[in-house]
Amino acid sequence: MSNQQRPSLSFWQIWNMSFGFLGIQYGFGLQQANLSPIFRYLGANEHELPILWLAGPVTGLLIQPLIGAISDRTWTRFGRRKPFFLLGALIGSIAVMFMPYVPYLWMAVGLFWILDAAMNTAMEPYRALVGDKLNTEQRTIGFSVQTFMIAGGQILAGLMPLVMLAMGVSDNTDGNSVPDIVKYSFLIGVVAMLVSVAWTAYTTDEYPPENIEEFKKEHSGENVFVAAVKEIWVISRDLPTPIASLWWVKFFSWFGLPLMWQYLSLSIARHCFNAPTPDSPGFAEGAANVGLALTVMNVTTVIMSFLIPSVIRKIGARHTYALFLLLGGIGFMSQQLTNELTMVLASMVLVGIAWSAIITVPFIITAAAVPAAKIGVYVGLLNAFICLPQIIEMFSIGFFYDSLLAGDPRNAIFLAGVMLTLAAAFVYRIPKSVEVTPSVDDVMEAEAEARSHTEA
Repeated sequence: MSNQQRPSLSFWQIWNMSFGFLGIQYGFGLQQANLSPIFRYLGANEHELPILWLAGPVTGLLIQPLIGAISDRTWTRFGRRKPFFLLGALIGSIAVMFMPYVPYLWMAVGLFWILDAAMNTAMEPYRALVGDKLNTEQRTIGFSVQTFMIAGGQILAGLMPLVMLAMGVSDNTDGNSVPDIVKYSFLIGVVAMLVSVAWTAYTTDEYPPENIEEFKKEHSGENVFVAAVKEIWVISRDLPTPIASLWWVKFFSWFGLPLMWQYLSLSIARHCFNAPTPDSPGFAEGAANVGLALTVMNVTTVIMSFLIPSVIRKIGARHTYALFLLLGGIGFMSQQLTNELTMVLASMVLVGIAWSAIITVPFIITAAAVPAAKIGVYVGLLNAFICLPQIIEMFSIGFFYDSLLAGDPRNAIFLAGVMLTLAAAFVYRIPKSVEVTPSVDDVMEAEAEARSHTEA
Protein backbone atom coordinates (compact mmCIF):
# COMPACT_ATOMS: atom_id res chain seq x y z
CA MET A 1 0.00 0.00 0.00
CA SER A 2 1.57 3.30 -1.07
CA ASN A 3 1.75 6.39 1.13
CA GLN A 4 -1.07 8.04 -0.82
CA GLN A 5 -3.36 4.99 -0.49
CA ARG A 6 -3.05 4.67 3.28
CA PRO A 7 -6.17 5.87 5.10
CA SER A 8 -5.98 8.99 7.21
CA LEU A 9 -5.75 8.37 10.94
CA SER A 10 -7.42 10.32 13.70
CA PHE A 11 -5.24 12.33 16.07
CA TRP A 12 -5.73 9.74 18.81
CA GLN A 13 -4.78 6.90 16.48
CA ILE A 14 -1.53 8.73 15.73
CA TRP A 15 -1.09 9.41 19.45
CA ASN A 16 -1.63 5.74 20.37
CA MET A 17 0.68 4.61 17.59
CA SER A 18 3.45 6.95 18.81
CA PHE A 19 2.93 6.42 22.54
CA GLY A 20 5.45 3.59 22.77
CA PHE A 21 8.24 6.04 21.93
CA LEU A 22 7.66 7.61 25.34
CA GLY A 23 8.64 4.40 27.13
CA ILE A 24 11.47 3.40 24.82
CA GLN A 25 13.03 6.85 25.07
CA TYR A 26 12.50 6.84 28.84
CA GLY A 27 14.81 3.82 28.84
CA PHE A 28 17.43 5.62 26.75
CA GLY A 29 17.06 8.75 28.89
CA LEU A 30 17.65 6.81 32.09
CA GLN A 31 20.98 5.52 30.90
CA GLN A 32 22.11 8.86 29.47
CA ALA A 33 21.47 10.70 32.74
CA ASN A 34 22.38 8.04 35.29
CA LEU A 35 24.81 5.52 33.88
CA SER A 36 28.08 7.24 34.78
CA PRO A 37 27.02 7.93 38.40
CA ILE A 38 25.88 4.29 38.75
CA PHE A 39 29.24 3.06 37.46
CA ARG A 40 30.99 5.41 39.90
CA TYR A 41 28.90 4.15 42.83
CA LEU A 42 29.95 0.61 41.93
CA GLY A 43 33.65 1.43 41.96
CA ALA A 44 34.56 2.53 38.42
CA ASN A 45 37.27 5.16 38.05
CA GLU A 46 36.48 8.22 35.96
CA HIS A 47 39.00 7.32 33.25
CA GLU A 48 37.26 3.95 32.84
CA LEU A 49 33.82 5.39 32.11
CA PRO A 50 34.07 5.75 28.31
CA ILE A 51 34.95 2.09 27.72
CA LEU A 52 32.10 1.05 30.02
CA TRP A 53 29.72 2.93 27.71
CA LEU A 54 30.80 0.84 24.72
CA ALA A 55 27.54 -1.12 24.53
CA GLY A 56 25.63 1.85 23.10
CA PRO A 57 27.44 2.39 19.79
CA VAL A 58 28.32 -1.28 19.28
CA THR A 59 24.75 -2.48 19.58
CA GLY A 60 23.52 0.54 17.63
CA LEU A 61 25.95 -0.24 14.82
CA LEU A 62 25.25 -3.95 14.61
CA ILE A 63 21.70 -4.53 15.80
CA GLN A 64 19.56 -1.58 14.76
CA PRO A 65 20.13 -1.62 10.96
CA LEU A 66 20.02 -5.41 10.81
CA ILE A 67 16.83 -5.69 12.83
CA GLY A 68 15.28 -3.00 10.65
CA ALA A 69 16.20 -4.82 7.46
CA ILE A 70 15.10 -8.19 8.88
CA SER A 71 11.72 -6.81 9.96
CA ASP A 72 11.23 -5.41 6.43
CA ARG A 73 11.39 -9.01 5.18
CA THR A 74 9.24 -10.54 7.93
CA TRP A 75 5.51 -11.14 8.27
CA THR A 76 3.95 -13.20 11.08
CA ARG A 77 0.44 -13.63 12.42
CA PHE A 78 1.43 -11.05 15.07
CA GLY A 79 2.53 -8.56 12.40
CA ARG A 80 5.80 -7.33 10.93
CA ARG A 81 7.14 -4.90 13.54
CA LYS A 82 5.26 -5.81 16.73
CA PRO A 83 7.19 -8.99 17.62
CA PHE A 84 10.46 -7.07 17.54
CA PHE A 85 9.52 -4.01 19.57
CA LEU A 86 7.49 -5.99 22.11
CA LEU A 87 10.37 -8.40 22.72
CA GLY A 88 12.87 -5.54 22.89
CA ALA A 89 10.76 -3.60 25.40
CA LEU A 90 10.23 -6.67 27.58
CA ILE A 91 13.92 -7.58 27.76
CA GLY A 92 14.91 -3.93 28.17
CA SER A 93 12.50 -3.42 31.07
CA ILE A 94 14.02 -6.41 32.89
CA ALA A 95 17.50 -4.87 32.52
CA VAL A 96 16.20 -1.50 33.75
CA MET A 97 14.56 -3.14 36.76
CA PHE A 98 17.75 -4.76 38.01
CA MET A 99 20.45 -2.28 36.97
CA PRO A 100 20.42 0.06 40.02
CA TYR A 101 20.18 -2.88 42.45
CA VAL A 102 23.13 -5.05 41.41
CA PRO A 103 26.10 -5.00 43.82
CA TYR A 104 28.96 -5.33 41.32
CA LEU A 105 30.22 -3.19 38.46
CA TRP A 106 30.45 -6.10 36.01
CA MET A 107 26.78 -6.88 36.60
CA ALA A 108 25.74 -3.31 35.82
CA VAL A 109 27.87 -3.31 32.66
CA GLY A 110 26.34 -6.62 31.56
CA LEU A 111 22.83 -5.30 32.12
CA PHE A 112 23.72 -2.20 30.13
CA TRP A 113 24.68 -4.39 27.16
CA ILE A 114 21.40 -6.26 27.47
CA LEU A 115 19.44 -3.00 27.80
CA ASP A 116 21.00 -1.37 24.78
CA ALA A 117 20.67 -4.48 22.62
CA ALA A 118 17.01 -4.70 23.62
CA MET A 119 16.32 -1.01 23.02
CA ASN A 120 17.91 -1.18 19.58
CA THR A 121 15.84 -4.27 18.80
CA ALA A 122 12.73 -2.28 19.69
CA MET A 123 13.59 1.10 18.21
CA GLU A 124 14.11 0.52 14.49
CA PRO A 125 11.02 -1.68 13.93
CA TYR A 126 8.98 0.73 16.05
CA ARG A 127 10.12 3.70 13.98
CA ALA A 128 9.30 1.73 10.84
CA LEU A 129 5.80 0.96 12.17
CA VAL A 130 5.03 4.66 12.41
CA GLY A 131 6.34 5.20 8.88
CA ASP A 132 4.26 2.24 7.64
CA LYS A 133 1.04 3.78 8.95
CA LEU A 134 1.36 7.44 7.93
CA ASN A 135 0.08 8.73 4.62
CA THR A 136 1.70 11.70 2.89
CA GLU A 137 -0.85 14.25 4.11
CA GLN A 138 -0.31 13.34 7.76
CA ARG A 139 3.48 13.49 7.83
CA THR A 140 3.59 16.77 9.74
CA ILE A 141 1.30 15.80 12.60
CA GLY A 142 2.64 12.25 12.69
CA PHE A 143 6.27 13.20 13.02
CA SER A 144 5.41 16.07 15.38
CA VAL A 145 3.68 13.67 17.78
CA GLN A 146 6.53 11.21 17.39
CA THR A 147 9.12 13.89 18.20
CA PHE A 148 7.04 15.03 21.19
CA MET A 149 6.95 11.49 22.58
CA ILE A 150 10.67 10.92 22.03
CA ALA A 151 11.69 14.20 23.65
CA GLY A 152 9.09 13.73 26.39
CA GLY A 153 10.44 10.32 27.34
CA GLN A 154 13.98 11.65 27.61
CA ILE A 155 12.90 14.68 29.62
CA LEU A 156 10.84 12.62 32.07
CA ALA A 157 13.69 10.18 32.59
CA GLY A 158 16.21 12.96 33.11
CA LEU A 159 14.08 14.89 35.58
CA MET A 160 12.75 11.91 37.54
CA PRO A 161 15.58 11.76 40.15
CA LEU A 162 14.99 15.45 40.92
CA VAL A 163 11.23 14.81 41.09
CA MET A 164 11.90 11.96 43.52
CA LEU A 165 14.10 14.26 45.60
CA ALA A 166 11.39 16.94 45.67
CA MET A 167 8.90 14.29 46.85
CA GLY A 168 11.11 13.47 49.82
CA VAL A 169 12.79 10.33 48.50
CA SER A 170 16.25 9.92 49.99
CA ASP A 171 19.43 10.71 48.08
CA ASN A 172 21.63 9.26 50.83
CA THR A 173 24.50 7.06 49.75
CA ASP A 174 27.69 5.79 51.31
CA GLY A 175 29.42 6.22 47.97
CA ASN A 176 29.14 2.51 47.16
CA SER A 177 25.38 2.17 46.71
CA VAL A 178 22.90 3.73 44.31
CA PRO A 179 20.60 6.23 46.10
CA ASP A 180 16.84 5.70 46.24
CA ILE A 181 16.11 8.66 43.96
CA VAL A 182 17.81 6.74 41.14
CA LYS A 183 16.37 3.32 42.07
CA TYR A 184 12.80 4.60 42.07
CA SER A 185 13.36 6.40 38.77
CA PHE A 186 14.38 3.08 37.20
CA LEU A 187 11.38 1.26 38.65
CA ILE A 188 9.10 3.90 37.12
CA GLY A 189 10.99 3.29 33.89
CA VAL A 190 9.99 -0.38 33.92
CA VAL A 191 6.32 0.59 34.12
CA ALA A 192 6.70 3.34 31.49
CA MET A 193 8.37 1.03 28.99
CA LEU A 194 5.99 -1.89 29.37
CA VAL A 195 2.75 0.10 29.54
CA SER A 196 3.51 2.48 26.66
CA VAL A 197 4.73 -0.19 24.23
CA ALA A 198 1.94 -2.60 25.16
CA TRP A 199 -0.60 0.18 24.64
CA THR A 200 0.69 0.85 21.14
CA ALA A 201 0.68 -2.86 20.30
CA TYR A 202 -2.89 -3.20 21.60
CA THR A 203 -4.34 -0.14 19.87
CA THR A 204 -2.45 -0.21 16.56
CA ASP A 205 -2.84 -2.68 13.72
CA GLU A 206 -0.23 -3.27 11.03
CA TYR A 207 -0.88 -3.28 7.32
CA PRO A 208 0.07 -6.62 5.74
CA PRO A 209 2.18 -6.63 2.55
CA GLU A 210 0.10 -5.62 -0.47
CA ASN A 211 0.36 -9.12 -1.97
CA ILE A 212 1.00 -11.47 0.93
CA GLU A 213 1.48 -14.57 -1.22
CA GLU A 214 3.95 -12.81 -3.51
CA PHE A 215 5.75 -11.41 -0.45
CA LYS A 216 6.10 -14.87 1.07
CA LYS A 217 7.27 -16.35 -2.22
CA GLU A 218 9.84 -13.58 -2.73
CA HIS A 219 11.39 -14.15 0.68
CA SER A 220 10.89 -17.90 1.08
CA GLY A 221 14.16 -19.66 1.76
CA GLU A 222 15.92 -16.30 2.04
CA ASN A 223 18.36 -15.79 4.88
CA VAL A 224 17.12 -12.37 5.97
CA PHE A 225 20.27 -11.72 7.99
CA VAL A 226 22.58 -12.39 5.04
CA ALA A 227 20.32 -10.44 2.66
CA ALA A 228 20.38 -7.43 4.97
CA VAL A 229 24.19 -7.50 5.29
CA LYS A 230 24.60 -7.80 1.51
CA GLU A 231 22.35 -4.83 0.85
CA ILE A 232 24.22 -2.63 3.31
CA TRP A 233 27.60 -3.75 1.92
CA VAL A 234 26.68 -3.02 -1.72
CA ILE A 235 25.45 0.48 -0.91
CA SER A 236 28.47 1.33 1.27
CA ARG A 237 30.96 0.64 -1.53
CA ASP A 238 29.70 3.52 -3.69
CA LEU A 239 28.60 6.38 -1.48
CA PRO A 240 27.40 9.59 -3.15
CA THR A 241 29.81 12.48 -2.58
CA PRO A 242 27.45 14.45 -0.29
CA ILE A 243 27.09 11.42 1.99
CA ALA A 244 30.81 10.62 2.04
CA SER A 245 31.65 14.25 2.79
CA LEU A 246 29.61 14.09 5.99
CA TRP A 247 32.05 11.63 7.53
CA TRP A 248 34.51 14.09 9.10
CA VAL A 249 31.74 16.38 10.35
CA LYS A 250 30.07 13.45 12.03
CA PHE A 251 33.37 12.03 13.22
CA PHE A 252 34.26 15.10 15.28
CA SER A 253 30.64 15.67 16.37
CA TRP A 254 30.24 12.12 17.60
CA PHE A 255 33.69 11.89 19.13
CA GLY A 256 32.73 14.85 21.29
CA LEU A 257 29.08 14.22 22.14
CA PRO A 258 29.57 11.01 24.19
CA LEU A 259 31.73 13.04 26.56
CA MET A 260 28.58 14.95 27.52
CA TRP A 261 26.71 11.81 28.57
CA GLN A 262 29.76 10.28 30.22
CA TYR A 263 30.99 13.31 32.18
CA LEU A 264 28.43 16.13 32.43
CA SER A 265 26.78 14.70 35.55
CA LEU A 266 30.16 14.34 37.25
CA SER A 267 31.22 17.82 36.15
CA ILE A 268 28.08 19.38 37.64
CA ALA A 269 28.51 17.42 40.87
CA ARG A 270 32.19 18.41 41.21
CA HIS A 271 32.09 22.05 40.18
CA CYS A 272 28.56 23.19 41.06
CA PHE A 273 28.04 21.10 44.23
CA ASN A 274 31.65 20.69 45.37
CA ALA A 275 31.19 16.91 45.32
CA PRO A 276 34.03 15.28 43.37
CA THR A 277 33.48 11.67 44.50
CA PRO A 278 30.43 9.45 45.14
CA ASP A 279 30.97 9.62 48.90
CA SER A 280 31.02 13.44 48.90
CA PRO A 281 27.97 15.17 50.43
CA GLY A 282 25.79 16.46 47.63
CA PHE A 283 27.13 14.10 44.94
CA ALA A 284 23.77 12.40 44.31
CA GLU A 285 21.91 15.70 44.08
CA GLY A 286 24.58 17.22 41.87
CA ALA A 287 24.62 14.24 39.51
CA ALA A 288 20.81 14.30 39.36
CA ASN A 289 20.91 17.84 38.01
CA VAL A 290 22.30 16.55 34.73
CA GLY A 291 18.68 15.68 33.98
CA LEU A 292 17.80 19.36 34.23
CA ALA A 293 20.71 20.25 31.94
CA LEU A 294 19.65 17.66 29.35
CA THR A 295 16.07 18.91 29.60
CA VAL A 296 17.21 22.44 28.73
CA MET A 297 19.04 20.97 25.75
CA ASN A 298 16.05 18.92 24.58
CA VAL A 299 13.51 21.74 24.96
CA THR A 300 15.80 24.05 22.99
CA THR A 301 16.11 21.42 20.27
CA VAL A 302 12.35 21.02 19.91
CA ILE A 303 11.92 24.80 19.63
CA MET A 304 14.70 24.98 17.05
CA SER A 305 12.94 22.35 14.94
CA PHE A 306 10.44 25.03 13.93
CA LEU A 307 13.14 27.67 13.34
CA ILE A 308 15.75 25.71 11.35
CA PRO A 309 13.91 25.97 8.00
CA SER A 310 13.83 29.77 8.14
CA VAL A 311 17.50 29.94 9.16
CA ILE A 312 18.47 27.63 6.28
CA ARG A 313 16.46 29.73 3.84
CA LYS A 314 18.36 32.83 4.96
CA ILE A 315 21.96 31.54 5.11
CA GLY A 316 21.92 28.07 3.54
CA ALA A 317 22.21 24.55 4.93
CA ARG A 318 26.00 24.47 5.21
CA HIS A 319 26.28 27.82 6.99
CA THR A 320 23.45 26.82 9.34
CA TYR A 321 25.10 23.52 10.15
CA ALA A 322 28.49 25.13 10.78
CA LEU A 323 27.06 27.99 12.84
CA PHE A 324 24.99 25.73 15.07
CA LEU A 325 27.93 23.36 15.65
CA LEU A 326 30.12 26.32 16.58
CA LEU A 327 27.51 27.57 19.05
CA GLY A 328 27.42 24.11 20.62
CA GLY A 329 31.19 24.11 20.92
CA ILE A 330 31.04 27.49 22.68
CA GLY A 331 28.33 26.11 24.99
CA PHE A 332 30.53 23.22 26.09
CA MET A 333 33.75 25.23 26.39
CA SER A 334 32.07 28.07 28.32
CA GLN A 335 31.34 25.69 31.20
CA GLN A 336 35.04 25.99 32.01
CA LEU A 337 34.33 29.55 33.18
CA THR A 338 31.69 28.94 35.86
CA ASN A 339 30.79 26.97 38.96
CA GLU A 340 27.18 28.16 38.88
CA LEU A 341 24.50 25.67 37.90
CA THR A 342 22.38 28.39 36.28
CA MET A 343 25.25 29.29 33.96
CA VAL A 344 25.77 25.63 33.04
CA LEU A 345 22.07 25.43 32.19
CA ALA A 346 22.39 28.57 30.07
CA SER A 347 25.30 27.01 28.19
CA MET A 348 23.13 23.98 27.44
CA VAL A 349 20.84 26.24 25.39
CA LEU A 350 23.74 26.60 22.95
CA VAL A 351 24.32 22.85 23.05
CA GLY A 352 20.62 22.33 22.28
CA ILE A 353 20.94 24.57 19.22
CA ALA A 354 23.85 22.43 18.01
CA TRP A 355 21.95 19.23 18.77
CA SER A 356 19.05 20.43 16.61
CA ALA A 357 21.39 20.64 13.60
CA ILE A 358 23.26 17.43 14.40
CA ILE A 359 20.08 15.36 14.38
CA THR A 360 18.39 16.99 11.37
CA VAL A 361 20.74 18.49 8.78
CA PRO A 362 22.65 15.28 7.85
CA PHE A 363 19.38 13.43 7.35
CA ILE A 364 17.94 16.25 5.25
CA ILE A 365 21.08 16.25 3.08
CA THR A 366 20.87 12.47 2.71
CA ALA A 367 17.20 12.54 1.73
CA ALA A 368 18.01 15.10 -0.99
CA ALA A 369 21.05 13.21 -2.32
CA VAL A 370 19.92 9.56 -2.62
CA PRO A 371 17.08 7.65 -4.33
CA ALA A 372 13.92 7.54 -2.24
CA ALA A 373 13.75 3.74 -2.53
CA LYS A 374 17.15 3.40 -0.85
CA ILE A 375 16.77 6.03 1.86
CA GLY A 376 16.47 3.41 4.62
CA VAL A 377 19.80 1.81 3.79
CA TYR A 378 21.58 5.14 3.53
CA VAL A 379 20.13 6.21 6.87
CA GLY A 380 21.58 2.97 8.25
CA LEU A 381 24.98 4.04 6.95
CA LEU A 382 24.59 7.42 8.65
CA ASN A 383 24.02 5.37 11.77
CA ALA A 384 27.49 3.87 11.22
CA PHE A 385 28.88 7.42 10.89
CA ILE A 386 27.41 8.04 14.35
CA CYS A 387 28.54 4.82 16.02
CA LEU A 388 32.12 4.44 14.77
CA PRO A 389 33.41 7.78 16.18
CA GLN A 390 31.84 6.91 19.54
CA ILE A 391 33.63 3.57 19.58
CA ILE A 392 36.94 5.32 18.83
CA GLU A 393 36.25 7.84 21.61
CA MET A 394 35.44 5.14 24.11
CA PHE A 395 38.61 3.20 23.41
CA SER A 396 40.87 6.27 23.45
CA ILE A 397 39.78 8.68 26.22
CA GLY A 398 40.96 6.42 29.04
CA PHE A 399 44.56 6.70 27.83
CA PHE A 400 44.78 10.46 28.40
CA TYR A 401 41.94 11.32 30.80
CA ASP A 402 44.22 11.45 33.86
CA SER A 403 47.05 13.23 32.02
CA LEU A 404 45.88 15.54 29.24
CA LEU A 405 42.46 16.13 30.87
CA ALA A 406 43.96 16.23 34.40
CA GLY A 407 41.37 13.74 35.69
CA ASP A 408 38.71 16.48 35.65
CA PRO A 409 35.29 15.82 34.03
CA ARG A 410 34.91 19.50 33.17
CA ASN A 411 37.97 19.24 30.96
CA ALA A 412 36.26 16.36 29.15
CA ILE A 413 33.30 18.68 28.51
CA PHE A 414 35.73 21.30 27.18
CA LEU A 415 37.16 18.68 24.82
CA ALA A 416 33.61 18.02 23.58
CA GLY A 417 33.43 21.71 22.70
CA VAL A 418 36.70 21.53 20.80
CA MET A 419 35.38 18.58 18.81
CA LEU A 420 32.18 20.40 17.83
CA THR A 421 34.26 23.41 16.73
CA LEU A 422 36.38 21.16 14.50
CA ALA A 423 33.19 19.59 13.14
CA ALA A 424 31.95 23.07 12.21
CA ALA A 425 35.11 23.69 10.18
CA PHE A 426 34.71 20.40 8.28
CA VAL A 427 31.16 21.31 7.25
CA TYR A 428 32.69 23.26 4.37
CA ARG A 429 34.00 20.05 2.83
CA ILE A 430 30.36 19.24 2.01
CA PRO A 431 29.67 20.23 -1.63
CA LYS A 432 27.68 23.40 -2.25
CA SER A 433 25.37 21.32 -4.42
CA VAL A 434 23.69 19.90 -1.33
CA GLU A 435 22.06 23.20 -0.45
CA VAL A 436 18.42 22.47 0.35
CA THR A 437 15.46 24.46 1.65
CA PRO A 438 13.61 22.10 3.98
CA SER A 439 10.12 22.65 5.29
CA VAL A 440 9.08 22.15 8.90
CA ASP A 441 7.72 18.79 7.70
CA ASP A 442 11.18 17.78 6.48
CA VAL A 443 12.83 18.85 9.73
CA MET A 444 10.28 17.02 11.87
CA GLU A 445 10.69 13.87 9.82
CA ALA A 446 14.49 14.14 9.99
CA GLU A 447 14.42 14.73 13.74
CA ALA A 448 12.15 11.77 14.40
CA GLU A 449 14.26 9.55 12.13
CA ALA A 450 17.54 10.77 13.58
CA ARG A 451 16.55 10.48 17.23
CA SER A 452 15.74 6.81 16.70
CA HIS A 453 19.39 6.31 15.70
CA THR A 454 21.28 8.83 17.80
CA GLU A 455 19.84 7.66 21.12
CA ALA A 456 21.17 4.19 20.53
